[in-house]
Amino acid sequence: MKNNKLLTVMLIILVSITLIGVVIFVLLTQFNKQSTAETHEPSIDEIIEASVDVTEITTNLADNRIIMLSLKIQTDSVEAAEELTKRDFQTKNLVITQLSEMAEDDLKGKEGKTTFESTVKSQLNELMQEGKVQQVYITSYIIQ
Repeated sequence: MKNNKLLTVMLIILVSITLIGVVIFVLLTQFNKQSTAETHEPSIDEIIEASVDVTEITTNLADNRIIMLSLKIQTDSVEAAEELTKRDFQTKNLVITQLSEMAEDDLKGKEGKTTFESTVKSQLNELMQEGKVQQVYITSYIIQ
């Protein structure tokens, strides 16, 4: 009788340990799948599909110089790109307003352009409802 009881207890312990091991294995596999999906870098085709071109904008800077520039705005999804396309007039307004407060010196060098791009990005993200702007690229740029 004691051997039978001991055998039953040992089987219960063995099954419990096996179940715990299986649960841990399943959880670890699921977490690895999620972290792999999060680190997936989009292909260039996916980036282009989720991007919007802002046609050439010509406006005055604060120091009465004239600037002509074009932008490509990368979003995080196709839906966000569609929304941004519909918000084209707001995008151009933001860019013109931002440029009207800047002088030629503010846009000089890599740092000036990066500051302009990040400012436009943050202002556009405040407007967006379907997604986020990930990056703003200056695709052409002339100051006279």
